[in-house]
Amino acid sequence: MTPPEPAETRTEARPTQTATLAEIAREAGVSAPTVSKVLNGRADVAPATRTRVEELLRAHGYRRRRAEATRSPLIDLVFHELESAWAMEVIRGVENVARDAGLSVVLSESAGRLTPGRTWADQVAARRPHGVVLVLSGLDESQRALLTSRSIPFVVMDPAGDPGADVPSIGATNWQGGLAATRHLVELGHRRIGAISGPPQMMCSRARIDGYRAALETAGLPVDHQLIKTGDFHHETGYRLGRELLDRPDRPTAVFAGNDLQALGFYEAARELGLRIPEDVSVVGFDDLPVARWVGPPLTTVRQPLTEMAEAAARLVLELGRSTSQEAPTATRVELATSLVVRTSTGAPPTR
Repeated sequence: MTPPEPAETRTEARPTQTATLAEIAREAGVSAPTVSKVLNGRADVAPATRTRVEELLRAHGYRRRRAEATRSPLIDLVFHELESAWAMEVIRGVENVARDAGLSVVLSESAGRLTPGRTWADQVAARRPHGVVLVLSGLDESQRALLTSRSIPFVVMDPAGDPGADVPSIGATNWQGGLAATRHLVELGHRRIGAISGPPQMMCSRARIDGYRAALETAGLPVDHQLIKTGDFHHETGYRLGRELLDRPDRPTAVFAGNDLQALGFYEAARELGLRIPEDVSVVGFDDLPVARWVGPPLTTVRQPLTEMAEAAARLVLELGRSTSQEAPTATRVELATSLVVRTSTGAPPTR
């Protein structure tokens, strides 16, 4: 009979006798050393085999101890897309918390996918970090099960979709931010206000545009769907969709861009057409990246507290890792406040 590894404990998940690792190996159709590899997070196990063994281990009541000594001094930080000053603000926040805790940060990117690949999950299981922070990304059921079985906590920051009631997450008041940006333009006297949204599958993007619509409707203004363009949060798209809006004979007098990068792309489109900001067209962004203060004219934008959000996500994942409860901690959904930062890219509409 092969005993379990020292880093593991067995608990009764049902009234029948807990199986030995050798019995689990026979049931899974693999060797006992393979079961041991799965238990200890080794990466050299085929995904299908790992899934089959994991299911049997859970069914027979095997659980890993939440011992700090078994963890690497790391926090895994996973980005949907690792680019731009936006990512730098997030990295700074996680680094602040990791440094204070004596930990290092491992960066990875899911190459635009909303969930990392299976290879990534195996690598994380083998590293056994103190926790995982996922940015604009999430996990599928098998990945969640793998991390949970390793007692590796995870938190989603700015989730792309609904993370689920049992997934801890950190976000921002995106709807309120879209409302404040558009209300600011309405109060300046604008009546034709365009919008360049982010990807429709992202929850933050939908919330910002919903806030934009709510501000128009509250002011008694019609929502012209021809003035709403669907973007992807990139500079090039802001430029392209900005040209579409500004080439219209009835172009808007103001535009709410779904983020600062698209707003800067819109700046470029306006310059090419010889339009002045804000004399000919006003612009509001979202994020308040450092570059928003440096462009000419400085960009009015909605401040999303990216560094603070990242710090909150890192602190939460470490708190979850310190939990001694045998049950999963209650999921926490935290939203930090956004705020409008008025600069000189907005003004009264032009008189035509």
